[in-house]
Amino acid sequence: MTGLRRRAASLALLAGGLGGLSGLSACSLLRQESRIPIDMLTDDRACTKTQAPVLLVLLPGAHMAPAELVQQGFVAALRQRGLAVDVLIPDSNLGYVYERSIMRRLHDEVIAPARASGYRRVWLAGISLGGFLAMGYAMRHPGQIEGLLTLAPYLGRRPLLQAVAAAGPAEWRNAARPRDAQDVEHDLWMWLTDPAATRPVHFLGFGREDRFADGHQLLAGLLPPDQVQVVPGGHDWAPWQRLWANWLDRGLLPRQCPA
Repeated sequence: MTGLRRRAASLALLAGGLGGLSGLSACSLLRQESRIPIDMLTDDRACTKTQAPVLLVLLPGAHMAPAELVQQGFVAALRQRGLAVDVLIPDSNLGYVYERSIMRRLHDEVIAPARASGYRRVWLAGISLGGFLAMGYAMRHPGQIEGLLTLAPYLGRRPLLQAVAAAGPAEWRNAARPRDAQDVEHDLWMWLTDPAATRPVHFLGFGREDRFADGHQLLAGLLPPDQVQVVPGGHDWAPWQRLWANWLDRGLLPRQCPA
C-alpha cells in the first residue's frame, strides 16, 4: 500500500508490563520474537500538508502480524471514508507479553512519542489480545486515551470470568482478591467494575457465535447499550471487518484536516 511503511521507535526495552495471561486460549501460544525497538506500520496520509487531528493505534491479536490488518482492509476502510486520522500498527506480539514489557513498551515507544510529536487525540483499537492490551493501557495511563474500540477482546482466564458472572460485577469487586501482585486480568476487572474509575469512552463489538461471547456479554453489561454491537459470526475476520466498518460509520472520527 502506497504510503504505508514500517517504522521503529528508538527507546530501549523497559521492564514491567502485562502478566497473568495463563487463560489466553484465543490464539496459539507459540513463542514470538520481541524486537528492540518495537516494529510498527504507519500510515500518515490522511492530511497531505499537516498532521491529522487524531491518531488511531491499532493493536493486533495474538500471532497476528500488523500487515494482516492492512491485508484485511482495516486501513483501506478508513481511507475510503476520507477520515482525517493517522494510523499506527505496532507489532505488539506475545513475545512482549511473556517478557511483561508490553505496557511500558506501548507507552514509551508508541503513545508517549506520538503525543510528544503533537497528537492530542489518541484512540486505541484492538482485536482479541489487542483489545485486552488497549484496555490495560487505558487502565494504567488514565487521561492518555480519548477512546477505545475493542473487537472480541480477550478478557481474562475463564475461572475469573465465571467468578465475576456468578457473583455479579459489584459483589465480585467487593470480595475479590488478586492471585498475585501482577495479576493484570484481575486488575482490569477491578477497573472495569469500579464506578469511580476514570475510563475513556469504550466501544465493544463481537460476533454472536464467538467462543468467548460469554465474557463479551459480561463486559457489555458494564457499557451503555449504544456502545455495544453484536453481529453474526465467530472469532474471525468477517465479523471483525463488519464491526470495524460500522464503527467507522458512526461519525466519531473527524473528516476535516487542520487548515
